[in-house]
Amino acid sequence: MKIFVPPIKSQGIKSKLVEWISSNVEAVEFDRWVEPFMGTGAVAFNVRPLKALLCDSNPHLINFYKAIQRKEITSGVVKHFLSEEGKKLLDTEGAHYYVIRNRFNENGNPLDFLFLSRACFNGMMRFNKKGGFNVPFCKKPNRFAQSLITKITNQVSNISQIIAQGDYEFRHQDFQKTLSELKSSDLVYADPPYIGRHVDYFDSWSEEEEIILHSRLEKSKCKFILSTWLSNKYRTNDYVFSVWENCYIATKEHFYHLGGKETNRNAVYEALLSNIKLKDSISNTEMKYRIQNDKSQLTSKSINSNLPEQLLFKL
Repeated sequence: MKIFVPPIKSQGIKSKLVEWISSNVEAVEFDRWVEPFMGTGAVAFNVRPLKALLCDSNPHLINFYKAIQRKEITSGVVKHFLSEEGKKLLDTEGAHYYVIRNRFNENGNPLDFLFLSRACFNGMMRFNKKGGFNVPFCKKPNRFAQSLITKITNQVSNISQIIAQGDYEFRHQDFQKTLSELKSSDLVYADPPYIGRHVDYFDSWSEEEEIILHSRLEKSKCKFILSTWLSNKYRTNDYVFSVWENCYIATKEHFYHLGGKETNRNAVYEALLSNIKLKDSISNTEMKYRIQNDKSQLTSKSINSNLPEQLLFKL
């Protein structure tokens, strides 16, 4: 499966998980794909449903994809913009980043939003209480080298074609508003901020909202799938077995590289929770039994990702 990576970057993007998610929904029948938490759009753009309602509480994400849909943002426009602004970034040794950030916080230009998402520290998407983007610069004045500009323009071109070939509606609205508009023939893919873990997103996420999300999905009578985390080496996500106790669970191992040492290379069990049985899923009861009895939590194939060995030469 060819993976289409969105031009907008953000921590928590599902690019490395979309093939697994797609394989678990390919046999599911539905009329409309609905996402209350669209984020960067990585899942929808790879599942490529014929009809979709894609929503988010972050207006800048929605404005960006609406601009692509209206053909106000094209690969040519992006290439020219990043070339010009990237040169200024290099000439000012990075100071121009803060000119763009201030300008974006004043007028919300979607091209400035793209620039910030690709030049900010660690691909973070963080806003202050007033809604201002406040992530610092990544400290790479030559950030927009020609190779990266070409990569981003190709991403814009790919996503533009996907949007044009489908019946996609983008809306800036709260998740509860989206859930109130569901039809029984919809398939909902929900990817809320991961509860119980530190997240950087446009809004925070609480236990109350997690419970509301579950309740509204149950009452909608439609099929739904939710992305969350099941466990890491430190603890288990107890909400999976309380709030979502009536759901099937599919799990996949996902690695986060947080440093050069092996001790900083941490695996997390990502989970898909659903009210329908998926290709890889098992019952909530079975998963709880596995955890309690120290058995494998994986329902998909394990990752073969060996660390390079350090060789010792004796002289």
